[in-house]
Amino acid sequence: MSSLPSVNLTAAQALALSAAVSASNQAPFSDSARAAIRKVVDVLDPVARRRAAELSHRIWVDVGPAPHRRVMSVLEQATIDQVTVKLTYTDSKGDTTQREVEPMIFALNGNRWMLVAWCRLRDGIRWFDLTRIQRATATRHPCTGHHVDEIGTPPEFARPIDI
Repeated sequence: MSSLPSVNLTAAQALALSAAVSASNQAPFSDSARAAIRKVVDVLDPVARRRAAELSHRIWVDVGPAPHRRVMSVLEQATIDQVTVKLTYTDSKGDTTQREVEPMIFALNGNRWMLVAWCRLRDGIRWFDLTRIQRATATRHPCTGHHVDEIGTPPEFARPIDI
């Protein structure tokens, strides 16, 4: 059995990761990111951990409302599993609809996280503001294979995340 070498982060590096995760509480998989940060902090050397904790009081984060965690968990897993999701969605006019969608991507658009999905009700691609999804339930229906290219060309400033 092999193990990874220890990661030696500075207090500033650990703080930067923590600040980025805190500022993106609306993002998909943000709960997983918070769990990862806790693991990183747990393995810091005691001096770096103490310094990062001291510095953390010097960063304030005020972000907009986050989507419901129970909704996000369903959307995240359905995107991974590529199964459809039944949504209760309230649009910008206040109209609420029930839809079955095929999740394609999550997109940050104008500081709002969106689910871009093939909407079976509208028979086309739709962008859903994550904070307007009231309820989400995964089905066992597989997605029909819509490809990300069908969404179109991303805006000039948009790009996939680096891993």
